[in-house]
Amino acid sequence: MKNIEHRIKEANGRLRNYSINIEQIGSRLYLRATLPPKPQSTKNNWHQQRINIAVADLDGVKLAEKSAKTLILQLDTKTFDWSDYMELQSKTIGQVVDDFEKDYFHRRAKNFKSKSTWRVEYATVFKTLNPNIPLTSEILKTAILATQPDTRTRKRFCSTLGALAKFAEINFNPSKYSGNYSPARRKPRDLPTDNLIVEWYSEIQDCKWQWVYGMLATYGLRNHEVFFLDLQELRSGNKIISVLQGKTGYRRIWPYHPEWFDQFGLQNVKIPDIDCDRDNSSIGRTVTQRFRRNDGLPFKVYDLRHCWAIRTLEYGIDNSLAAQQMGHSPQVHSNLYHTWTSELHHQRAFDLAMNKSDRPMPPE
Repeated sequence: MKNIEHRIKEANGRLRNYSINIEQIGSRLYLRATLPPKPQSTKNNWHQQRINIAVADLDGVKLAEKSAKTLILQLDTKTFDWSDYMELQSKTIGQVVDDFEKDYFHRRAKNFKSKSTWRVEYATVFKTLNPNIPLTSEILKTAILATQPDTRTRKRFCSTLGALAKFAEINFNPSKYSGNYSPARRKPRDLPTDNLIVEWYSEIQDCKWQWVYGMLATYGLRNHEVFFLDLQELRSGNKIISVLQGKTGYRRIWPYHPEWFDQFGLQNVKIPDIDCDRDNSSIGRTVTQRFRRNDGLPFKVYDLRHCWAIRTLEYGIDNSLAAQQMGHSPQVHSNLYHTWTSELHHQRAFDLAMNKSDRPMPPE
């Protein structure tokens, strides 16, 4: 028996002269064509739109092709009326979200990374909506305005609900509500000093988690990345480490401060036995919770990564090189980490520059 994808392809071949296509999105079939604006739409011109037409099965393909021929006739005779189709379009928010999720994973490989992105960036936003009522632009607007202005949450809601509106073909532009949030607008963190970092290394009693702490401090790793390293390199005494996988894939990282490699005994690998068959966010939370609950760390463990970033400034490392080692773009590095440099950091960088023997001499 021919599968549904093949049946859709055959039907579209018969419709190719009429600029109408049958599309499958999730569990539904749609007709896509250039149509007049829907009632109450702010658009004035005809544009590409979808009509929800049938369940995505073999009988549905037959119904969709038959409906396409009816639509062709209505367009040719100028008798098309949205009221003939609007009942089919009134899906609940839960149904729209289900179809959106299926479409999302049709376009992306379903793995830990994509599932984590779905959960964090999409599902958390959709949970604030009532799944049992129809989706409207007013509901989307209300959900966005319920968040704090000029925050990361507001920006996420605008991006996610804007994508949902586009998928559902609802005329809604959330950009005017997005606000002025950017990482550069955040207040500087009260980051721990290097002395405090060293002090707390000695406070951690479990030798395996002490090793994790030392790696995070010396290499500025994301929490989960410490479990995806080339451990053979470390055991051989190589101070330049390789991240084999993680949020941004393979990369090489240099130690800042290099003396911490020996001071923290990082060559003697002692890695905790945790479940790594999870998404990166879950592994990262395990690390965060371990240091907070068991060791009472007086700062966030992720601050070790931020300290590493600022330390590279003090060493005079080029911005683009530091960004590569951290696994993000130079723009992110500049916007995020350079805003956290204090007067002390600038002064230390200045002192290092003044102590260079080859610095230019002032004019007489």
